Amino acid sequence: MDLVLVGLNHKTAPIEVRERVAFTETAIPDALRCLQDDFGFQEAMIVSTCNRVEVFGKGSDNGTAVEQIKEFLARHHQIGRSLLDDHLYSYMKDDLVRHVFRVASSLDSMVPGEAQILGQLKTAFATACDEGVTGTELCRLLPHAFFVAKRVRNETKIASSAVSISSVAVELARKIFGDLDGQKVLLIGAGKMSELAAQSLLKSGASKLEVTNRTLSKAAIVADKFNGSVVPFEQMETALIKSDIVIVSTGAKEYVLNPDVMDRVIRKRKYDPLFVIDISVPRNVNPEVNEIENVFLYDIDDLQSVVESNLEERAKEAASAEEIIVQEVGNFSNILSQRNLGPLVKSLRTRLETICLEELGRDKGGLTDADYEKVQRIMLRAAHRIAHPLMMEIKKAQSNPSQQYHKVEMIREAFDLDDSE
Repeated sequence: MDLVLVGLNHKTAPIEVRERVAFTETAIPDALRCLQDDFGFQEAMIVSTCNRVEVFGKGSDNGTAVEQIKEFLARHHQIGRSLLDDHLYSYMKDDLVRHVFRVASSLDSMVPGEAQILGQLKTAFATACDEGVTGTELCRLLPHAFFVAKRVRNETKIASSAVSISSVAVELARKIFGDLDGQKVLLIGAGKMSELAAQSLLKSGASKLEVTNRTLSKAAIVADKFNGSVVPFEQMETALIKSDIVIVSTGAKEYVLNPDVMDRVIRKRKYDPLFVIDISVPRNVNPEVNEIENVFLYDIDDLQSVVESNLEERAKEAASAEEIIVQEVGNFSNILSQRNLGPLVKSLRTRLETICLEELGRDKGGLTDADYEKVQRIMLRAAHRIAHPLMMEIKKAQSNPSQQYHKVEMIREAFDLDDSE
């Protein structure tokens, strides 16, 4: 494989560097044409997300190609090489394949198992295809990477556990209510994190959102975002009775919900379960509320501990995913070897046939036409039989790419072969 990859990500570069190297969606087509027209790349692709920028290129020489991509990044973004070089990594051959498979499978992401990166890779590949800068190597590598990502998703549980506050809120709500369809959500306050939690709950089936806040205008702004309704702060207790899930996130320094209020609420609800998420810091819900029957209270530390526990589970699943990556790098290497052997087999057979026919041609004068045709068929069969064990020897070395490479080179040199023949 002659592709090279040069890039940086959240592990190698701080945000202030990543944002300077990022490509806007509209800038990528021109950047790809620049790689092709100004730098001579036969194939090119650019992946640009908030956490990574990676440039693929196929040039005439791998070592030169790496330097060319670094120069391209510096020139395109008008950044000094000295700022970039300390943050960039580069991959070639099997290391490149392994890296791409890990990226597609979300093993190289800030949050392992997140699904967004696969879609971003598919978009980057589609853009490169649309601009006509893909070729054999990218068109072999990327579809196989998508297959590997699907296999990791299907064969591991790396994406099964929630790893954000909003997704954990949904996960816990499902444990309490089972199905979220029709559950009513009350948002007390207008914090950003509580908005995200409410959004996740509504996407998961909760049917109605009400918002209350001491400043009614702020409540109205949040309610408009989710097509919800506003409840005056003084009527909060009535709203609590009608709600199933309560998200609390205010700037108050004291408790907004206390046991006496919540005890009245749960009695009027006839002890139907009430799920309360307190995302406020300092806490806005008195912890003693959790002692009331059928009131389930979680604060930010509770949610964070679930996140951390789920991240640990994902880390365990990532180990299984890494085993799949190792298998698929080997599989992909074998696929490339098989395809690359095709021209070599043809070239070797052609060369052996040529040698045999040249030798036969020297004695053609002493043979009748019938004898010449008979001997010619015999010699061509012999040429193919000579080629066969040589190719079998190369195939035996598929599990050791380095050994296979040396055997292929030995045959090429011994018979002075050119695969383009």
